[in-house]
Amino acid sequence: MKLEMNDFIEKNKVIAICRGTYGEKLINLVSALNDGGVKLVEVTFDQGDPECLTKTPKAIASLVKEFGNEVKFGAGTVLSIEQVEAAHQAGAEYIISPNTNSSVIKRTKELDMVSMPGALTPSEIISANEAGADFVKVFPVRALGIGYIKDILGPINHIKLVATAGVTPDNLQDYLDLGFSGAGISGYLTDKRLIDTGDFATITKHALEMMSIVRENNVLN
Repeated sequence: MKLEMNDFIEKNKVIAICRGTYGEKLINLVSALNDGGVKLVEVTFDQGDPECLTKTPKAIASLVKEFGNEVKFGAGTVLSIEQVEAAHQAGAEYIISPNTNSSVIKRTKELDMVSMPGALTPSEIISANEAGADFVKVFPVRALGIGYIKDILGPINHIKLVATAGVTPDNLQDYLDLGFSGAGISGYLTDKRLIDTGDFATITKHALEMMSIVRENNVLN
């Protein structure tokens, strides 16, 4: 399963990050994203919520039941083995973290899920890769700018990277041109204002815009 999931991520590239949205709103959000062609959805553990170990797996399970294999779901902001196991039981197929924790990576791989820990510096990225990561989430990718990314890609061009934090329609192509395998996107695809007002049509429009960039990139490469 893991190899198929790796290929699916590299093909679809855009991972929509859903944070703090549950129930019917979450179902409607994912439906809007799916209508726009986004097939990868991350549901995060809200570490500030004492009920996150229950709420996030419940949300993932409801999405898997609703969408089946049409959309591939993962868990985000995963900081512990306990969260890895809860996400796995709920049906998550990949684990995303803001940091690199070798124990989390190891358990993720043992459960045949895709591992995507977070890192920023060359040392962190290489350490994540050596610990067994399938992809490394460069986070926060916007913080040090495109120039920084270009500088570090020379010695680490063998590692599959996913850009996260600050990725927009204006710069997604830049990251793909640099060789990134994909991008995690929150605000533009999961805008809380649009969700709360029920404007899911705009979310679908945003998803279509992002996926048109992906499709063009796939054709050219």
